[in-house]
Amino acid sequence: MTITPPALSVFETLESEVRSYCRGWPAVFDRAQGARLTDEDGHSYLDFFAGAGSLNYGHNNPVLKRALIDYIERDGITHGLDMATTAKRAFLETFQNVVLRPRDLPYKVMFPGPTGTNAVESALKLARKVKGREAVVSFTNAFHGMSLGSLAVTGNAFKRAGAGIPLVHGTPMPFDNYFDGTVPDFLWFERLLEDQGSGLNKPAAVIVETVQGEGGINVARAEWLRALQDLCHRQDMLLIVDDIQMGCGRTGGFFSFEEAGITPDIVTLSKSISGYGLPMSLCLFKPELDIWEPGEHNGTFRGNNPAFVTAAAALQAYWADGQMEKQTLARGEQVEQTLLAICAEEATASFRGRGLVWGMEFEDKARASAVCARAFELGLLLETSGPQSEVVKLLPPLTITPEELDEGLRTLARCVRETA
Repeated sequence: MTITPPALSVFETLESEVRSYCRGWPAVFDRAQGARLTDEDGHSYLDFFAGAGSLNYGHNNPVLKRALIDYIERDGITHGLDMATTAKRAFLETFQNVVLRPRDLPYKVMFPGPTGTNAVESALKLARKVKGREAVVSFTNAFHGMSLGSLAVTGNAFKRAGAGIPLVHGTPMPFDNYFDGTVPDFLWFERLLEDQGSGLNKPAAVIVETVQGEGGINVARAEWLRALQDLCHRQDMLLIVDDIQMGCGRTGGFFSFEEAGITPDIVTLSKSISGYGLPMSLCLFKPELDIWEPGEHNGTFRGNNPAFVTAAAALQAYWADGQMEKQTLARGEQVEQTLLAICAEEATASFRGRGLVWGMEFEDKARASAVCARAFELGLLLETSGPQSEVVKLLPPLTITPEELDEGLRTLARCVRETA
């Protein structure tokens, strides 16, 4: 199947030039279910993007859809600010019983607003308030959001330039394996912290992704994350884990940091926490950090009750029995074996990943975009990542069937061959 792009008319004449995903996928989408989308002309696309990780349970998941429809039909609260509602109570109780207690995590839960960057902004504000310091350390190739505070701890030069003003109080340090193993972990960081002449202000916190999704699928080793937590403890800095894209089961465990055996001081969640693609985010933190004054951080749309409904349904359906983690790891092994075979044939390619997030990189950096373009023509949605869009990013729904996953991987292999 080869798909002919439609005339986009009003999208090109009226919508801003800032639009991006639609340029790589020039179709007008109409319906979606599970791991597939259908455009208005009836063409079907297998989705290896999953709403940038916001649709871990697929499009229009029937379990979540039923819960949402029932709630709407009974005139349940839609907009609630931070008022107490039955939907919020059900979510909080489910989150505590299904996620926090089984993992012995003591976190308080904050609803900072509807987006991931809201969660990051609140985490940065809280860390600075608790420690009374301004500086925050982030890592090379990090991505934490598009608002000013989040951009200040983001590495991508193109995205940072969009701020139009200086981005201050963020200091980048090398991410795991940034020097290809030639420099001991945290050598530079620790030297700066201990040297009174380094010019590094004492940081309030360190913010990190365990797997850098937008930065190129860069995977931090468990031992590196443990060493980072130890460094933070020794130097009186808070550890913030941004789990917005890699949380909610993307790497296997509900939280991506579980494998490392660490307990961050602050965790940000968004994307798939609602389970249905509805805007929702959380900022989780240890109880002793909860020094907010009422209303000190707020937002009109932080009480998205339909999102609470689908979030609770997702936790009950997929996380109450431990099967989702096992399934994701099994699907991940399926992806890994295929990528091994592709790279055995394509000497210029390499891959990396965890669970159901994988990246394939080519020596020719333009090749990734060519692979994704050919994939769209063949009915597979793939996106690039990395500072130069040099990595093909695989982010299918966690609920994808083995047969659908195999279909998409076979299409990927074909695209690699045809763009050689």
